[in-house]
Amino acid sequence: MIGTVVVGIGIAGSVRIRDLLNPVPSSPSEHLKLFGFVSRRNVGNVKEAKQINLEDALRNKEIQAAIISTDNKNHEESVRMFLEAGKHVLVEYPMALSARAARDLWELAEQKGKVLHVEHIELMTEEYKLLKKEVAGKELVKGLLHFTGGPLDEERSGFPSFNGIARLTWLIDLFGDLTVTSATREEQKEKDYSRMTAHFETAVKKPLTWIEERGPGMKREKKINFCFTSGCLEKLPQPPPATVGPFMQDQNLFAKKLLGQVSREELATEKWRILRCLDLAEEIQQHCEQPENIHS
Repeated sequence: MIGTVVVGIGIAGSVRIRDLLNPVPSSPSEHLKLFGFVSRRNVGNVKEAKQINLEDALRNKEIQAAIISTDNKNHEESVRMFLEAGKHVLVEYPMALSARAARDLWELAEQKGKVLHVEHIELMTEEYKLLKKEVAGKELVKGLLHFTGGPLDEERSGFPSFNGIARLTWLIDLFGDLTVTSATREEQKEKDYSRMTAHFETAVKKPLTWIEERGPGMKREKKINFCFTSGCLEKLPQPPPATVGPFMQDQNLFAKKLLGQVSREELATEKWRILRCLDLAEEIQQHCEQPENIHS
């Protein structure tokens, strides 16, 4: 059994505790044993999980893995602490708010001989799996992915290209490597409104646009318009409910890595995708922060 601690007790952290306590029978997650959770708040026990302090979690030899479910700005520090303490780490995206920091963390994990797993549940939803099937084998002409949602606390969550990296991950996974051609940012701080627009080219010079738009009252949703030589896809597919949720699927993948059941090729492909998306997120931020690309 692999002693595991959850760091952070928000919505995602609570789901992680639930899934660790109730693994899918005969799944890799049955090898993970919840030791407790760490929180800055004193909340006592949650379900059957006991609260432990950070220092004890780092020192305890019975704890071999940590699941990081904190604010985005704290991911880098938390990952580094647990890797340096000799623990395997699962961290929610983005793993860090700079591409350089992410590479440093990956190098540290490799030096320590530990698994560093970055959660990307957006690739595990039934909606996305159906979309990927729809797109497979089609020749892209142009595409748009437009996300809307409520206001974002960038101090805690990071720049929109990092906080919204799930959407960028979709585009890379669907269409391969991308090149940023331009990016702009519109902000109306008094209205708590923000719109980031990034333009890309695929390896075969086809245009893709990604928009992250946030403001009060905006419904959380994704809109697509992917045009292929065979026609356009303008709505996301409506899948049936999943039998196993994306967080549990992600936990199973983490456990498989700890058990040595994921091939080197799969690990290398995943590492490339994660780091490439962070490179692009940083490049988008740099474009947007140029004075001529800021609109208010």
